[in-house]
Order: sequence, then C-alpha cells, then structure tokens
Amino acid sequence: MKPFAKDQSKNPPPTNWLDRLLRRFSRAAYGVAVLLMYTLASTALGLALAPAIWLWTRVHAWSLHLPGILSWIVAGFALALGFFVFGLVLLVVVPVYNWVLPTRVKPFKGGYYTLAALPWFLHNGLFYLVRFTFLPFVTLTPFGIWFLKAMGMKIGRHAFINTEYISDPQLITVGDDAALGGSVRIFAHYGGGGNFAIAPVTIGNRATLGLGCCVMGDVVVGDDATILPQSVLLPGSRVGAGETWGGVPARRIERQEMDHIKAEIRGLSETTG
Repeated sequence: MKPFAKDQSKNPPPTNWLDRLLRRFSRAAYGVAVLLMYTLASTALGLALAPAIWLWTRVHAWSLHLPGILSWIVAGFALALGFFVFGLVLLVVVPVYNWVLPTRVKPFKGGYYTLAALPWFLHNGLFYLVRFTFLPFVTLTPFGIWFLKAMGMKIGRHAFINTEYISDPQLITVGDDAALGGSVRIFAHYGGGGNFAIAPVTIGNRATLGLGCCVMGDVVVGDDATILPQSVLLPGSRVGAGETWGGVPARRIERQEMDHIKAEIRGLSETTG
C-alpha cells in the first residue's frame, strides 16, 4: 500500500523547509512524532500521579499499624482515593500543557503528513490522555465542563454535555442551553483517500443532539434544531434554525413527516400496551 503522503493532489504547497522535510520523510517523521507524544504524555501522567502516590504511601504506611483486615481496607481506600486525586490533577496538568505547547489548531485541507497537522495531532494527543482515563467520571459535573473550556471548547450558559466522545475541542462551539445526549460523537475533522481536513463545528443555542448521533467536521447546527438519535451529520451539513434532521446520512425531516413518525410510534405503543 502506498503511503498517503504520496498523494499531494489536494495538498497546499509546503510553508517552509521543515514542512518539506516532513512530507519527504513522512513515515519516519510520523514515527518520531508518536514517540515524542508518548514521552510528553508520560511526563503529564507522571505529574498527575505524583500526589496520588504520595497520598497512598503515607496512608499505607499508617495503615500497617492497624489490626488485621482494617489495614487492608484503609490501604484500599487510599488507593481508590489516589485515583481520583490523579484524575483531578490531570484535569489541570493537561490544559497547562495545551496552553504552553504549540497546539493552536487552525482549519486546514491537505495531506495527513504536513506541518499544519502537527498542532492538531498534539492537541488531540493531550486531550485523549483525559478522555480515555478520567473524563467519563466527570462528564456530568462542573469539573468536566471546566476541563472542556480549558482545552478551548466554547460552551454557552447552561449547556448540557452528556458525552466524553469529543475530539478537537478547540474547534467546537456549543451554544446556550444546548443539549448533547449520551454518547454523542463530535469531531472537527474528517478525511479519506489520502486527504485530511480540519474544520470547525458549531452547535446553536437550544439545539438538541440525540443519543449516539455523530457530528463530523464542517457542520453547523442552527438554533433550536433537533438531531435525532443515532443520526450522522456528514461534513458540510447545514442544519437550519428549528429544523429536525435524522438518518444515516442525516437529512431534513419535514414537520408532516415527523408528525407521521410520532403517530406511528404512539400507535405501536398503544398496540403493545
């Protein structure tokens, strides 16, 4: 299989010598970037683990003087508490890394292996440290909202976010009183055929995204719009204010059709009852 980097048909010209070098040695550059990301992630995780380890060693040393099973119970409690200390500290460490490092993601269309994709790679690599470890434990809490905002996600007042399946938070805007249902997937990128695009996502005020729906890059959902559960909004979708969309791929559902669907659902419910 030929590497994606060979297809440069939709790739903008290199911006400098480093971009040219990265494109020429794309696979090697990608390998180096992954190893550097692992190293960087290790330092972030290590900083977050340090206070948790300190807490556990202190409590464990004290618990050794307790009688019988009580010492194990206290040590187990300290270990569990250490996990939450680790997670809460990680919620602070990762945004600091994201702020200090070159993670300013900008819209882009081109190849996978380009200099413009590096901030995106770094931004998501840091974000995933929390998404795949501790974010599920704070998704419905103020800590989760704070973390998403600290990572650059724009979230309006009283927005309800019941999902951790987010990528590219820096390019996502969620309006006031918007509701994102459980397991909703939002990512501000898409790709295929050797080409890659980074494009923002905007969710309007009071918009509702149903359970498990998928919103891809370059999508705008208008105010008061509704996306039905399990629907997929493809790149370029523009959902108008107050509209209802559903399906795979999602399309606009007119009021008459929606009323007919609701009537069928009620009819089934009455029959089943």
